[in-house]
Amino acid sequence: MISLQDIELAAQRLHGHILETPCVESRTLSQIVGAQVFLKFENLQFTASFKERGACNKLAQLTPEESARGVIAMSAGNHAQGVAYHAQRLGLRAVIVMPRFTPDVKVERTRGFGAEVVLHGDTLDEARSHARALADSQGLVFVHPYDDAAVAAGQGTLALEMLKAQPDLDMLVVAIGGGGLIAGVATAAKALKPGIEIIGVQTQRFPSMVNAIQGSELPMGQSTIAEGIAVASPGELTQGVVRALVDDLLLVDEGDIEQAVLMLLEIEKTLVEGAGAAGLAAMLRHRERFAGRKVGLVLSGGNIDPLLLAAIIERGMV
Repeated sequence: MISLQDIELAAQRLHGHILETPCVESRTLSQIVGAQVFLKFENLQFTASFKERGACNKLAQLTPEESARGVIAMSAGNHAQGVAYHAQRLGLRAVIVMPRFTPDVKVERTRGFGAEVVLHGDTLDEARSHARALADSQGLVFVHPYDDAAVAAGQGTLALEMLKAQPDLDMLVVAIGGGGLIAGVATAAKALKPGIEIIGVQTQRFPSMVNAIQGSELPMGQSTIAEGIAVASPGELTQGVVRALVDDLLLVDEGDIEQAVLMLLEIEKTLVEGAGAAGLAAMLRHRERFAGRKVGLVLSGGNIDPLLLAAIIERGMV
């Protein structure tokens, strides 16, 4: 388990290296969903995702010997860019293994940060296995995208910022893939404000954390427009935090996410990827769960494939 102290120390390491993103009310969205909605704009980070928080915290704690060896990560995109960018900033070798389905925009941006990109496998699990094998054969330090205490503590720093900016929030709504973000957020928020509710959101096509926590056997899909949270197996460390600290888990469908992406673009003039829109999608689908509350939404990332965005906009216009 991670602690509030771990997250506060992470915030000190991150100071000056990541953006303290705005957390502000959206009056229009608040009127639409019937709750007071505060948006945390993590899509404004340099790599357009919260993922660089965890990557920065992990890399900042490497020993000199580990730093000399270099790092390797497996990611569908945002963790890749976070690791690649902060490795470049710290002068470390970085190898990133990405599944073959990863959007081109994420592959090219990762290469742009100086990382060696290896495309391997049709699933995250296949890419992860290959990354582990390369780590063993080349002596690289494996940086897990979510099931790592240092990574989760880094992600949790955004909850410190949210509650500093808006201390009277009643709920935080967080998308779940492997669970690193919600593990860090829930740990920080519950320590600072025990009465706050933490709501996790997954897609109906990838309900892995819901299945793990609730003992259900909901079917897993093959693809989703929220590919950033398309994780077949949630983390062991993160499952423990979710069981202990997360109050509710909600599911959304592809249409909900598309609607949320469009609303954020049209109303807030901000671009989010599918995973980044999952929280708003949950508020649109499950309005009664949030009615009359002060809700913090994490817009976790903005790295959407331009072709996918064009298709979403076209369907929205129809």
